[in-house]
Amino acid sequence: MSHTLIVLPDDTAKPIVDAINGATQALNIRMFLFTDTTLIDAVIAAHRRGVKVRVMLNPARRSGESENEEARKQLTDAGVEVRDSNPAFALTHQKSMVVDHAIGFVESLNWEPRDLTKTRDYAVVTTKGHEVAEMVACFDADWERKEFTPQPHSKLIWCPNNGRQRMAEFIDSTQHTLWLQNERYQDQVIIERLVRAVRRGVKVHILAKPPHSLKPDKLIEGVGGMRILQDVGAKVHTLKHLKLHAKMLCADSQRAIIGSINIAPGSFDARRELAIETNDAAAVKRLEKVAQHDWDLSHPLDLSDAALLADLKKRDGLDPDKLVLYEDSEHWGYHHNGHHGKTGHASGKHHADKP
Repeated sequence: MSHTLIVLPDDTAKPIVDAINGATQALNIRMFLFTDTTLIDAVIAAHRRGVKVRVMLNPARRSGESENEEARKQLTDAGVEVRDSNPAFALTHQKSMVVDHAIGFVESLNWEPRDLTKTRDYAVVTTKGHEVAEMVACFDADWERKEFTPQPHSKLIWCPNNGRQRMAEFIDSTQHTLWLQNERYQDQVIIERLVRAVRRGVKVHILAKPPHSLKPDKLIEGVGGMRILQDVGAKVHTLKHLKLHAKMLCADSQRAIIGSINIAPGSFDARRELAIETNDAAAVKRLEKVAQHDWDLSHPLDLSDAALLADLKKRDGLDPDKLVLYEDSEHWGYHHNGHHGKTGHASGKHHADKP
């Protein structure tokens, strides 16, 4: 066993709970959101049977909202050692666990009921000694507020250390097919790499969240990134049967990246994130099968001006004027139903001769 794939919600929380219940020596848990009572109870039970448990929790979102206080209280009341994540990072968005210094879980999912039951999420379980040791080394460094340097040839991908570089190299080496599932497409370096992949003939399939789900201050980058990718020929869809929370790339039926990294500058430059690259044949085969299944149950994301205007009305605080959207069909004809080659911003024709 080297790498195995967990698919949520299909596999449920059972593989994670079973791993916690099987711990005999140590548990290192790092979580952005930790609210699931079953997992809280399992961690407390591990501590009570003598396992050395350390839990690192992100103290609050950017907004200041804190959702981990109940878990923190229950864990500390039970005697579990809990610390805030390293303040050197704007957020710790990493979701991971190491069991007995021998099994590492690299996850896209938070330990909360929604991510376990209602969202598309993944985890990769590694038993490779050098990878698990590196996860422990980073945990120890952040626990003690010390510097951490990733191993140069590791399959682990760390932010803010090497995430953008590793993801760019992964895309650059893709030759035939590329599946992406991510909540955000905002980082211009990665968007550029995806554009180049499309132009050299890679079939790029993108699953994204609808624009109204974006934060107001990320609207321009998020919508712009998806429109650029659609304009150059990438297929951009949104899920119908599940909420999308995964952060996944799968290339050429041979390689994949799974973890916590959103395709956004904040994730690459300011947050502690962790992902892992795998070429395990069984894991990649299953991942691609799930990606195709999700694609079959998705629908194209209409990014025309008219569709965006309608979509943004679903949530307050999102100013369509920031996107320079037009009500009349003459301006948004380029994007309507994905028909390229007509009028619109991608062709540079904005009817500048009109008042």
